[in-house]
Amino acid sequence: MEYDRDKVDEVTLALLWLTRFKEAVSSRAWKGHDWETMDRLHSKEFISDPRGKQKSVLLTEEGEKQCKWLFNKYFASKP
Repeated sequence: MEYDRDKVDEVTLALLWLTRFKEAVSSRAWKGHDWETMDRLHSKEFISDPRGKQKSVLLTEEGEKQCKWLFNKYFASKP
């Protein structure tokens, strides 16, 4: 099935906002999403390389901003 990968990337990035947690001066998010999508988010420089033993990825500064903005876009309650 063909699908819009950019839309999937947006929604995945928004969902990373739900699983983010703070570490000292950075934010991380659990990486339990599709590997191809996570690789695309890495190539777009929103997250650190998802390959490796760690169960989470580092959100870049821009990645964290986009996560929050996209989460609000897709999931915020409308007044």
